[in-house]
Amino acid sequence: MRGMSRPSLSFFAFLCGVLVCAATAAAGTSTSTVNAVRIWGGPDSTRVVFELSAPVDYRLFQLSKPDRVVLDLDNGAFGKGVGAKPGKGVVKDMRIGHFQGKARIVLDLDSAAHPKSFLLTPAGQYGYRLVVDLGTPSGKPSQIVRTIDDDVAHGKPRPVVIAVDAGHGGDDPGARGQGGTLEKSVTLEIAKDLAKLIDAQSGMHAVLTRKGDYFVPLEKRFQIAREHKADLFVSIHANSCPDYCDARGGSVWVLSTHGKQSEAGKWLAKSENASDLIGGVSLDDKSHMLASVLLDLSQGASMHAAHEVGSDVLTALGKIGPLYRSTVQGANFVVLRSPDVPSVLVETAFISNRSDERRLDSSKDRKRLAEAVLTGVKQYFENTPPPGTWFAEQRNERLHLTADAAIEVAANGKTAAGAQAVVPDAPTMVASVKNVARTDADVQDMHKVSRGETLSGIAQHYGVSMTALRSANSSKIQTGGGIQVGQVLLIPSS
Repeated sequence: MRGMSRPSLSFFAFLCGVLVCAATAAAGTSTSTVNAVRIWGGPDSTRVVFELSAPVDYRLFQLSKPDRVVLDLDNGAFGKGVGAKPGKGVVKDMRIGHFQGKARIVLDLDSAAHPKSFLLTPAGQYGYRLVVDLGTPSGKPSQIVRTIDDDVAHGKPRPVVIAVDAGHGGDDPGARGQGGTLEKSVTLEIAKDLAKLIDAQSGMHAVLTRKGDYFVPLEKRFQIAREHKADLFVSIHANSCPDYCDARGGSVWVLSTHGKQSEAGKWLAKSENASDLIGGVSLDDKSHMLASVLLDLSQGASMHAAHEVGSDVLTALGKIGPLYRSTVQGANFVVLRSPDVPSVLVETAFISNRSDERRLDSSKDRKRLAEAVLTGVKQYFENTPPPGTWFAEQRNERLHLTADAAIEVAANGKTAAGAQAVVPDAPTMVASVKNVARTDADVQDMHKVSRGETLSGIAQHYGVSMTALRSANSSKIQTGGGIQVGQVLLIPSS
């Protein structure tokens, strides 16, 4: 029996070796099927996305005269009916076939392009994807359509610049409503409405981070705002909750990089920050991320300003519909991490709520949402105009008109008093006129009183003394130092 066992064991080992080799060969030759192709045309690049059934090894190369990009997929195959509509971006046609045992894809281009490619692992509703970005050649950089430099050079008050960001786009659809409405579509429509409304206002100019259905990485969005020297960044979104809960209404969010956050804020930040994972971001441009982290240290002023404008926008939204949160919320959104541009994220409504989804599907209601955001933004710049802007000039004119009116009232009072021969009042009225003239020269700002504010808090905020603040607003401040919501106070220089 022992003599018989050795051949049996040898044969068994041989058989196992064959099976292992066969399994290895099968694994190495597993087919990756191209199930779908999508092409998104943007202003700076064209993105081609191939949906795959499994990871794939591939080779990419370029050909010229005519311009083409060729992809050879090892052990690749094409699903039934695979194709893409040509004529998007720089891709005018796409051809598929087989060459030397590989699946070959040829992209016919209408001009030269710089290709970058990378493979994405499953994320969100997508599986494996091979992404090819066809960038604009360096000789044709994207250009800023309008800047504020010309106005400044000619001594004109410049407009405030608002970067309007339509959330998601392209291969990143965002949330989906019960009726099939896509967040990326409604945010683009609201953003376009808001941009038109802003451009129709005196002293305001809008810049859209995307104008069509294409993907823009989160960091690129606030980079666009910075390139255009934006005074404010407003990101438009539509909220959603798991399993289509009953939550509805608008909310406004600002960056919160530390401290306690609500569970809703954590969940929302996680879902919004996943945009880069879903849309796909190349890993070859991350060398500057350390600088971004260091710049976070200087975000204090921008975060304070964002909270102020967020409050104004939230108040305006509350006048046209329900609110999900009645106060400005904080969460760690990547898209809001611009250290030098105040940034707010507006969740216009819950797309997962059928009633809110109908509002988002209505062009009339979308415009009302855009108008509400404009109202809040305009209110903020009227109260806190950046130096050198049209709003700052308007504020200065209001200050002069207020001072001139006070002088006129004082002068008329003196004449009337003289006619009635009330001599003791004359010195007081002369002093009043002098005080008004001095106040006009020494006023640094105007402040509209909000709910919960105190006179001491306002004085501390502007770095002035309580005595100086009371003196500049002696006719407005009640006995005992009380102030009222909605009052506009003059802020003295010292």
